[in-house]
Amino acid sequence: MQASLTSAPLRRTASADPAGAPVSGEASSSGAQGATAALDSSVLLQGHKTVAISHNGSVYRLQATKLGKLILTK
Repeated sequence: MQASLTSAPLRRTASADPAGAPVSGEASSSGAQGATAALDSSVLLQGHKTVAISHNGSVYRLQATKLGKLILTK
């Protein structure tokens, strides 16, 4: 069973002003502009154990294990 994913807004791991620059006192982990986006796995899985993810012309499978770990396979 494959889930159809819809686009959801991404949450940034660091606070940022509207221009995307880190708020004073916070450093960017990569040193480049913009912070790494973080998604909760429940957003991707949407209640399913496995979902297919299309990336650069390849299809990957993201699977949640019984122990709460994630496995990504091609």
